[in-house]
Amino acid sequence: MGTSQRYSSLMSLSNKFRGLLCLCGLDNNYSRLDEKLEKKMIEVKRSSSGRSNFKSVDSIILRFPQFKAGLKNIKGVFEQHDEDSNGIIDRKELKKCLAKLQLSLKEKEINELFDFCDIDGSEGIQFNEFIVLLCLIYLLVIPSSSPNMIEKVGSPELRATFDTIVEAFLFLDKNGDGKLNKKDMLKSLNESYPREKSPAHVTKNRFQEMDWDKNGKVGFREFLFSLISWVGIDSDEEISDTNEEITQS
Repeated sequence: MGTSQRYSSLMSLSNKFRGLLCLCGLDNNYSRLDEKLEKKMIEVKRSSSGRSNFKSVDSIILRFPQFKAGLKNIKGVFEQHDEDSNGIIDRKELKKCLAKLQLSLKEKEINELFDFCDIDGSEGIQFNEFIVLLCLIYLLVIPSSSPNMIEKVGSPELRATFDTIVEAFLFLDKNGDGKLNKKDMLKSLNESYPREKSPAHVTKNRFQEMDWDKNGKVGFREFLFSLISWVGIDSDEEISDTNEEITQS
């Protein structure tokens, strides 16, 4: 299978999310957290000294089942904090969730977290957004001296899953600046297929599918939302919703 065929089906799954960030203008209103994530990625990259368990894009794809299993394990946590069982976590429910984590955040900080992860502006955190929110808390809010705090709202494997996802992002971040660009993507694709160079237009299209705000770079938030879509968590949710509607009808 060629490079184009291998990635076209995976990358296209993020199309439905790409427009949402543009419509909501989140990167204009909430760029502060994106900048903090960028600095965090740079910090982790430097501390790793270039070591990585990933050797190619294929090695990341092979981990998709592991990512999916690790992230789906927190479905029960999401449902626990969705007190009215309406499929979303509102601001009040989020405050209770953070209180359980024993995190003392100001009202402004809680609202910033909420708005940053509510990509469709629905005033409710859906499951895929909840995953991003927990990862954000793990990376930026929980003190580095107490990383196990994330396990209070997630499974014991959640921290390892987040760490592996960060490692995948850093593998793709070839120049270590905390974000992905077209050159990073081209280099990563061609490392997997040295005898089958990816055409420039193919790499450009794949990159644009991740670059939802079209600013020429892909931050960790965009990457994480795309990864959640690629591993199939969202498609599982859609199938479940469809089956439920058929049953009720």
